[in-house]
Amino acid sequence: MPLLGWLLTLAAIVGWAARNAAASADVIVVLGAAQYDGRPSPVLKARLDHAVQLYKDGMAPRVLFTGGRRVGDAVSEAIAGQRYSVKHGIPATATMLEGTSRTTLASIRGTALLLRSDTTTIDPRVILVSDPFHMLRLTVLARLYGLEPLSSPTRTSPISARQSVAMEYIVRESFALPADVAKVAWERVTQ
Repeated sequence: MPLLGWLLTLAAIVGWAARNAAASADVIVVLGAAQYDGRPSPVLKARLDHAVQLYKDGMAPRVLFTGGRRVGDAVSEAIAGQRYSVKHGIPATATMLEGTSRTTLASIRGTALLLRSDTTTIDPRVILVSDPFHMLRLTVLARLYGLEPLSSPTRTSPISARQSVAMEYIVRESFALPADVAKVAWERVTQ
């Protein structure tokens, strides 16, 4: 029975990866990825380019960048993303930063807290931008934290370009999704 559950999770991740549900929202949320001395990695750049286009298309009035720092980093992933996006047409006044998170779960938790403190919207509607493999977990976690998520995966990430690499990430997600859901459930029980 556990094998069937795992296979269904894999199928759901693959199915969700193909969805682009972008529509009018309160904010575009860009999940962080590696950056090097303030320069976005190719994976982060693909996410940022997608978010810039969504912003230019008028999908949301603000863009929130997530991601903290690794040891030795001069800036956070969020700051690197913001700087890149401002250079590519998003006004700095339309940006927000959640620059302390180091995991997907922490990014979504921090996003929810930040948006609740910054808006009168009870359930902020967010466009989640990341790689396709990431979209199901992001959507589930966003719902658990009271956000109204719309998935919009980038199609230009180097991860998606190589099937073997993409499959590795999909398999990883099949374990990360239930683990993160369990962590959220544990948070709720212990608070």
